[in-house]
Amino acid sequence: MANTTQLRILRQGPDTWSTWRNNHPEEEVDLSRANLSGVDLSGADLSLANLSGADLHGANLSGADFSLANLSGANLRESELGFANLREAHLSRIHLRQADLSDANLSRAYISGANLIRANLSRADLSDADLSDADLSRASLREAALNDADFSRATLREATLNDANLTSAKLTNADLSRADFSRATLREADLSNSNLSRASVVEADFTEATLTNCRVYGISVWNTSLQGAKQDNLTITPDGESTITIDQLKIAQFIYLLLNNEEIRDVIDTIARKAVLILGRFTPERKVVLDALRDALRSKGYLPILFDFEKPSSRNLTETVRTLAHLARFIIADLTDPSSIPHELQAIVPTLAVPIQPVLVEGKREYAMFVDLLKNYHWMLPIHYYKDQESLLTSLQKHIIAPAEHKAQELEQR
Repeated sequence: MANTTQLRILRQGPDTWSTWRNNHPEEEVDLSRANLSGVDLSGADLSLANLSGADLHGANLSGADFSLANLSGANLRESELGFANLREAHLSRIHLRQADLSDANLSRAYISGANLIRANLSRADLSDADLSDADLSRASLREAALNDADFSRATLREATLNDANLTSAKLTNADLSRADFSRATLREADLSNSNLSRASVVEADFTEATLTNCRVYGISVWNTSLQGAKQDNLTITPDGESTITIDQLKIAQFIYLLLNNEEIRDVIDTIARKAVLILGRFTPERKVVLDALRDALRSKGYLPILFDFEKPSSRNLTETVRTLAHLARFIIADLTDPSSIPHELQAIVPTLAVPIQPVLVEGKREYAMFVDLLKNYHWMLPIHYYKDQESLLTSLQKHIIAPAEHKAQELEQR
């Protein structure tokens, strides 16, 4: 509980409090669970103070010094903290909803699990701060210094980060949906497994950043720098639709637009194609094999596109597969334990002359009607049988890529 003497002095105002602190530099300040709502403590020296659980709702704390202070669980909702010094302060589970922290110093602060909804952190220094699991929905972080900050599992939905510096920041598993990163610097930042759906990254710098396994449906990518960025397995479809993943952020919006715009499909034949469509059944056992195949193709310079038939879709699956097939240099179809593949191949093969290399685990049999496709369409290549995942990858170049490329070149000459 708060020290009653200290609390009484503090309530007399910042000047009286400053005089007392100067005269008692060694005395520990305990203001835990104190009721200080609405007080004016602008410029007050509260460094190293214990304010855990304190109620500072609506207080004027602008320019105050909270460096190394403990404010865990405190209520600072709608408080004024502009230009305040919170360097290395302990702010876990703190309530800062709609608080003004513009130009504040929060470098190396521990803010894990904090409520910063609609908070104003414009131009604030949060470098090296720990904001893991914090909620910054609709917060303003314009021009903020966020380099090396930890936002893992944090929520920044609809947050504004224009011109912010997120160099080497950690944003893994974060919700960044509808956030605005326009002109932000995210060099060497880690955004793996984050949700960037409907986010804006216009003119942002993602040089050497990690963008693996992100959801990017509806993302706005214009003049974005992605030199050296790792951008694998980007999901371009929304929740509730069959999953489609690609490996390049800049073409994410193009491919999704392509799937939904008939006029744009007409220009497909003019595009240099490095895409390889992988069809298969995405059960846990089969997905491991298909993921390995995708990674191997990627290492050889191809752009693998995986299509998951297992998840429900509100769109026509056949039309989606047809569009993706038009993009592909060739198609690899895993016939092992087929589900939707027979129907989709029947829809593709008769109308589209694109090489299709079927693969099948040894000891398994192709589905009954497959032999008709093999007999009637010369772009359907003979089945390549493989023993296990290792043998599939070992034989990839000789028995899958080479025959498919040879057939593709043959078709181009006709």
